[in-house]
Amino acid sequence: MFENLSDKLDSLFKKLRGQGVMTDDNIKDAMREVRLVLLEADVNFKVVKDFVEKVRSRAVGTQVLQSLSPGQQVIKIVQEELVALMGGSEDNSLDLAAKPPVSIMMVGLQGSGKTTTCGKLARLLKGQRRRPLLVPADVYRPAAIEQLKTLGRQLDIEVFDSRADQDPVVICREALQYASLNGLDTVILDTAGRLQIDEYLMNELARIKEAVDPREILFVADAMTGQEAVNVATGFDERLDISGVVLTKLDGDAKGGAALSIRAVTGKPVKFVGLGEKLDAIEVFHADRLVSRILGMGDILSLVEKAQATFDEKETERLQQKLKKSQFDLEDFRNQLQQIKKMGSLESILGMLPGVGKMMKQMPGAQPSDRELKRIEAIIGSMTPAERANHTIINGSRRLRIAKGSGTTVQEVNQLLKRFTEAQKVMKQLQKLGPKGLMRGMKGMGKGMFPF
Repeated sequence: MFENLSDKLDSLFKKLRGQGVMTDDNIKDAMREVRLVLLEADVNFKVVKDFVEKVRSRAVGTQVLQSLSPGQQVIKIVQEELVALMGGSEDNSLDLAAKPPVSIMMVGLQGSGKTTTCGKLARLLKGQRRRPLLVPADVYRPAAIEQLKTLGRQLDIEVFDSRADQDPVVICREALQYASLNGLDTVILDTAGRLQIDEYLMNELARIKEAVDPREILFVADAMTGQEAVNVATGFDERLDISGVVLTKLDGDAKGGAALSIRAVTGKPVKFVGLGEKLDAIEVFHADRLVSRILGMGDILSLVEKAQATFDEKETERLQQKLKKSQFDLEDFRNQLQQIKKMGSLESILGMLPGVGKMMKQMPGAQPSDRELKRIEAIIGSMTPAERANHTIINGSRRLRIAKGSGTTVQEVNQLLKRFTEAQKVMKQLQKLGPKGLMRGMKGMGKGMFPF
């Protein structure tokens, strides 16, 4: 979503880095380009005006740090103001500190991904050792109730049994009573949406709010609708006093202006972002991390959190021991690939590493492919346990059998075995280097020479 914005800001920053001295004229030209970049990204024009003025006033009046060039100082100010624009370091966690059951009311227009987000949020809360109850209160959209029940079955999360002929207010009230009697501490209300805001919808939502007094009212906004998402959020906020925003479809190819504008216009924090259709594709929103991704600086913290949630600690320790003893085999390699796949697409993972996203754009042939992972898995899966444990026994006839079994060519099998042998050599060398030598070795691989 932010690729176009990232490219244009990167181009601007390259010009700024080359400036030995920042004059008033330089700053004025830079601010003009920043304004155009943000407007082209569909950021609200009032937000752009305020943002540019803040950056300009800081850039003109700031004391240049000795460790930074004047151009780098302006880049630093742009980064800090972007973070502040999107909420800074404000606490955007859910407020669930109340006597259970605590209710969370999800509101928004049709097609914004509200029902799926209910399932994602329930899964997230279940992982935090809460006992959520999903409540289908959309009695108008065909199959809305059944959709939530299907999500509940996939996630092994209880769904309140409602019917399309019931009053949504009654459904929500009865669901709270049911949760209280059955020891469920969080109630997620999936309310009805419309194609646009209308009085009947808002009155119904206001009645639900009055009946259940939700602890959180989250507006689910489709980030791909641009400024319209901001306008709709403002309308919902005026009637319901929303407590936060969930931005969905952030993995799409729209301009991303809504993500940059919605916090500044509504004054309400973005609490979560949806990054895909899968039920684990939701993240707690961190303004500084998103800005780092936009500016091509990566997002190591989110990558570490994903890895911690995906990788088994005991399995990781076992693999470390095997690496130390140079016993890492193709079976271990396949297990690692399967774990990496759970973290998301290769492109999204590598995009969190500082500088790697830019490197991939400059080297089209080096772009990662999830299909390549599937091919590697198929090749390894066609090997016998003995072959996976010791790849050196794989001779010509075995390679032909593996190629036929995996639907690949002998050349592709040869290529995998060659890469794996090279990776083993690199691992042995890094083991010999020790911690200090390892760091020097990693710096030496800065030109895109990665062992994988």
